[in-house]
Amino acid sequence: MVLAMSFAAFPHAVMILLASMALADARLYEAAESMGTRPWRRFTTITLPGARYGLISAAMVVFTMAVSEFGVPKVIGGNYPVLAIDIYKQVIGQQNFQMGAVVGLVLLLPAVIAFAVDQRVRRRQKALLTARSVPYAPRPSPVRDRLLLAFVVLVSLAMLTVMGMAVFGSFVKLWPYNLSLSLVHYTYGFEEANVEHAYRNSLVMAAWCAAFGAAITFAGAYWVEKTRGAEWLRPLIRFQAMLPMAVPGMVLGIGYILFFNDPANPLTVLYGTMAILVACTVVHFYSSSHLTAVTALKQLDAEFEAVSASLKVPFYKTFWRVTVPVCLPTVLDIGRYYFVNAMTTISAVVFLYSPKTTLASISILQLDEAGALGPAAAMATLIVATSAVVTVVTLAAESLLLARTQRWRGRGRA
Repeated sequence: MVLAMSFAAFPHAVMILLASMALADARLYEAAESMGTRPWRRFTTITLPGARYGLISAAMVVFTMAVSEFGVPKVIGGNYPVLAIDIYKQVIGQQNFQMGAVVGLVLLLPAVIAFAVDQRVRRRQKALLTARSVPYAPRPSPVRDRLLLAFVVLVSLAMLTVMGMAVFGSFVKLWPYNLSLSLVHYTYGFEEANVEHAYRNSLVMAAWCAAFGAAITFAGAYWVEKTRGAEWLRPLIRFQAMLPMAVPGMVLGIGYILFFNDPANPLTVLYGTMAILVACTVVHFYSSSHLTAVTALKQLDAEFEAVSASLKVPFYKTFWRVTVPVCLPTVLDIGRYYFVNAMTTISAVVFLYSPKTTLASISILQLDEAGALGPAAAMATLIVATSAVVTVVTLAAESLLLARTQRWRGRGRA
């Protein structure tokens, strides 16, 4: 379970860490190098302190994900007891909603601890990118670069091996007895298991989550970090933004059932629609995206907003013309993050879908429960392939946009 959760949480941590290191100031490294500071000391005195907030945020996300994870213990954990599985047994197996709610409250404790740590680090974090900053472009170092490349390749091979076995299993007739290759599992999934409809629903939901999720997350993080007023409300908003990462998707889905399925609630019309799936998915993965956006915004000096205010420039113009272009890689990463997770999520939406909004991930769960492991692997491979294509397209679009909106980064390479 530890190994599987490490793989599952890897993208969440990498996204936050990339945002924390993307805006390093080259002047600090040049000053240290001119004074004869050794590379290791530059790493420990400049790089690590600058990425401290991102490191702590990534650690909190991985910790709370491991505490509240349901899918990994359910599939490969056997009878090893964890809190998320206990909630599932209490609510689904025994219909004991009260006990499930109690265990769910216990899972909120990591969010409280994470919020306290976040507040403590926030007071000591300094902006790395000021109006006079020069983007850092590291100089080539054959030994360092080859060692780090070897490390990245090893980690990538380990993750690709795990996914590769699922892909291989989708083409095998009968694992592990008949290893001859065939497309029978794909044809079964589309022709008999009606996965084509579910796959289209997943694409639609993922696209809406990527668009609205990225916009709402970055705008909310900007309001919290870069605007003034309502100081009494900001700690509460920060806490609520971090809360979803400690709430199991199952508990979140049950909460949506109890809230939206109440006949007295005027929003009950949303129950069973694509809108409730999008809303639940965005909320479910909001914390990691919010921390990523906050990590990027924290690198920006408040001087940008101060100068704009002194020139009587509306804040929304500063946001659109300065903040968004500088943080554009982070915004695109957040959108990609929402899309990929919307394609793969199960626990948060397993109680909320209707026959018209069945998702591909739910179809995989149903195929697995029916013992159709091959078709389940085939549909999982299709989701992975879709996510990979979207990732490549996003990276290509990011390169084109960066060439137009972030030419200032090239100055650090001179």
